[in-house]
Amino acid sequence: MGSIDKLPYWQVNVPESERTEDCPEFLSSLSVKDIGVISTPDSEYHVSTWSEVQKIVTENRLDAFRRIPSDLRRYLEYTWKLKRDYGSIMNFVLNQRLHWEEPVKPKGKPFEFDDDVKILWNDWPYGIDEKIVHLVVWTKFDLAEDPVTTDLTDEARADIDQYVQKTFGSKILRNRYIWFKNWRSLKSIQAVEHFHVMLFDPDPDFVDEITHGDVPLCRKI
Repeated sequence: MGSIDKLPYWQVNVPESERTEDCPEFLSSLSVKDIGVISTPDSEYHVSTWSEVQKIVTENRLDAFRRIPSDLRRYLEYTWKLKRDYGSIMNFVLNQRLHWEEPVKPKGKPFEFDDDVKILWNDWPYGIDEKIVHLVVWTKFDLAEDPVTTDLTDEARADIDQYVQKTFGSKILRNRYIWFKNWRSLKSIQAVEHFHVMLFDPDPDFVDEITHGDVPLCRKI
C-alpha cells in the first residue's frame, strides 16, 4: 500500500476543508499497522476478493485482514466515542447490540439452545468484495481453547463446524461460506465470545432472516 508523503497520516482521505493541523485524539495512539493503513489513499487500497478471503482464512493469516483506510478511520473514531460514552466497547455491545444482561450465562451446552446464540452483521467489516456478507456469531458460552496454543480445541472446532453447516449449509453452497475465530491478540472485544462467518453473495432474505433484520452500524452513521 502506498501513502501520500506530503500529508500527515491523519489528514489522508480527508477533504481539505476538514483537515486539522493537530492529530485528533482518536488517532493519536495507533499501532504501526494502523498508521500504515490510515495513511494509504482509498484509491490505492486493494479490496480482497472471495478467493483471497478463503486463502487468508485457510492459511490462518487473520492479521492480513484490513479495513478500507477511510472505514478504519471511521471505526476508530466511533469506538473512541463508545469508550467515552459507555465506558467500554463491551458495555455497548452487551446493552445496545446483543441486549444481554450481565453476568452472561448460557442455558445449556454449546449450541444446545438458540437463546444462547445471536447472529448479527459485523458493524465494521474488512475491506472485502461488496458481495461478501460478514456476520458475527455471538455466544453466551465459551468456546474452549487449548491453554498452550490458545487455538480452539478439536471439540470446539467440531461444534462450530456442525453449527455453521446446519445454519448456513442448508441455504448456501459449501464453497460460498467460511468461518473463523480471531486470535486473542486480534479481538477488539475480549469479554464476549464470538466467531466470524463470511458468506459470498447470499440471498438477502436469508441474511435478514438469520440476523432478524439487523443493520450494521457502519450503515447508520
